[in-house]
Amino acid sequence: MENVTFQADLKQAKTFLLNIITAASEEKHLNWLSGQIQKLEENYNERSLFLAFSAASRFFEKQPVSLEESGIAEADKLRSGFRPASWNLLEVVRVYISLFIPYEDEKVYISTLDKLFETGDVAEITALYKAIPLWPRPEAHTKRAAEGVRTNMTVVLDAIAIENPYPAEYLDEIAWNQLLLKSIFTERPIFKITGADKRANQKLADTLFDFAHERWAAGRYVIPELWRFTGKFLSTARFTDLERLLKEGNELEQEAAILVCEDSNLPEATELKARYPEIDKRVKTKNLDWNQLGKNYLKTLGQLPSGYQQAGSGVSTKHTNL
Repeated sequence: MENVTFQADLKQAKTFLLNIITAASEEKHLNWLSGQIQKLEENYNERSLFLAFSAASRFFEKQPVSLEESGIAEADKLRSGFRPASWNLLEVVRVYISLFIPYEDEKVYISTLDKLFETGDVAEITALYKAIPLWPRPEAHTKRAAEGVRTNMTVVLDAIAIENPYPAEYLDEIAWNQLLLKSIFTERPIFKITGADKRANQKLADTLFDFAHERWAAGRYVIPELWRFTGKFLSTARFTDLERLLKEGNELEQEAAILVCEDSNLPEATELKARYPEIDKRVKTKNLDWNQLGKNYLKTLGQLPSGYQQAGSGVSTKHTNL
């Protein structure tokens, strides 16, 4: 990874979130929030912070927030890849409150955040993971983000993995690969993982091929989005897997194999595509890319993947060390 610091402007972040809260809340609830923030600004102490963070659920509900195109653009300008459009109002409020934790002393700052994570319920922990890309001292949160990847709660995994720019920017290769593998195993919407293509690597590709073989050997399905991270790392020995997809796979698997070939620089990839002109033509006619393929896969399920955006949904603890 490049040695670059990605940091949102804290003042702008607070203003952005408060505008969302103001547009969706009653005046009496806004007055409560204003009072809590005033306490934190004028006479900060941890107890006041913890009480405000927890009590927010008494004044704000888990209703979806509504962002216009201008709001989505503003979020991206605030922090490239930052997309809070899928957050609920209570999460926005809790993220907003967390931005008032003093951060000048890193040790004290991280200690406070650790206490929030350790004492929070699922909804509170989810909000905290969504807040990470806006927090000061971004380099100090890598360990916490990596712990989020190891969770056995799907909703928490989504908070750190989905539409969150932080993991691609700050996780090391081991933690990043674990995030991708866990997301694929639990059938998360891979196309919503910010910066995923830039972090593709040889170790990840090799592991994904091995994972596909294990699934096939067990008679289990391999989601077509798995192949997204393999094209640039193909070897000639792997073409038998692509041929299997093209000969035996369903429509999405066949299209994924063509996209893998398009990502590869090997002449064998061009030759393989040429042997399946109808599938290649179908991909071109649809103007298909990996993002659209992921969206099409969701549509075939008839609903979001099991557990997606369902608070408290679990992933089998047997696989929590993926």
